[in-house]
Amino acid sequence: MSRPFNFSAGPAVLPEEVLQQASAEMLDWNGSGMSVMEMSHRGEEFMSICERAESDFRLLLAIPPAFRILFMQGGGLAENAIVPLNLSRGEQADFVVTGSWSQKSRQEAAKYCDARTAASSQADGYLRIPNADTWALREGSRYVHICSNETIHGVEFSTLPDLKALGCDAPLVIDFSSHVASRSVDWSRVGLAFAGAQKNLGPAGLTVVVVREDLLGNSLQACPSAFDYRVVADNRSMYNTPPTYAIYIAGLVFQWLLRQGEADALGVAAMERRNTGKSQSLYSAIDGSGFYVNRVEPACRSRMNIPFFLRDELRNDAFLNGARTRGLLQLKGHKSVGGMRASLYNAMPVAGVQALIAYMREFEKEHA
Repeated sequence: MSRPFNFSAGPAVLPEEVLQQASAEMLDWNGSGMSVMEMSHRGEEFMSICERAESDFRLLLAIPPAFRILFMQGGGLAENAIVPLNLSRGEQADFVVTGSWSQKSRQEAAKYCDARTAASSQADGYLRIPNADTWALREGSRYVHICSNETIHGVEFSTLPDLKALGCDAPLVIDFSSHVASRSVDWSRVGLAFAGAQKNLGPAGLTVVVVREDLLGNSLQACPSAFDYRVVADNRSMYNTPPTYAIYIAGLVFQWLLRQGEADALGVAAMERRNTGKSQSLYSAIDGSGFYVNRVEPACRSRMNIPFFLRDELRNDAFLNGARTRGLLQLKGHKSVGGMRASLYNAMPVAGVQALIAYMREFEKEHA
């Protein structure tokens, strides 16, 4: 019997191959006689798991040597504090607010520095990304923060902004939690990127930080040692006990991603093509219907998180109940915006999107 299709925004669907491998290795990893959950984080066995995960992630996203990869805890919400504690020097930072997550980032950073909104689409309901040439970036800001994919509002930067072209020397910080490893990254434009793993990399508990080496070593005195990027980097993510099992599962996901391939594309390149096709199919079904609607400006639409609404929202419960009986799970929109949301992360197969579209057409035919 096939598994249901899980459209949850996070914690989210994992590749079935990964779950099967983890199940097979649950009691005895690689002949060690131990579950990964039972291993010392500084023991030979787990260190080999962690080093492979870091190496595979670097390969997967073509991360240059000038960047350090850190495995941390606390999720994206904690990074909203950890980033200013490390980069702001208690001075100023600019934020481009394109949805709930970047808004939370600015609000949290304001506890530690002069955090100002350089641009915002809040007045438009977070349905677009403000043009970069309208951003009011301040001279001397220690960093500029964006959320490159807004999970709740379904808004995505199609390309990362080039701050140098805007006359800004500050490093760009990106929260790429909900589309990490779904597309390539232009690291020449990035100073730091962070991602909670539970959306597109693995289970909850792990946060991956990719930080340029020259940005280390400037933490505020009040920064806890376990959150000081310099300390974490110097200790190879082993300063405190890291989320070992989450790192192990993420490592299996990295291996799975590296195995993904098409005739002329491998790994992330293959996933990017697949994700583009999945999202275009769903957007076409929504746009071609008089029954459903997505209000995000087309050029800013997310390929990972697709919110949509029934024009008659009195039918929402019937839609969700019918979806559930067909094995289409977790389609209810975020409580702050309502409606529906389909998250099409890397592990969501094309067949899941096709099943959702078929159901949407069936429901529309019955209720229009």
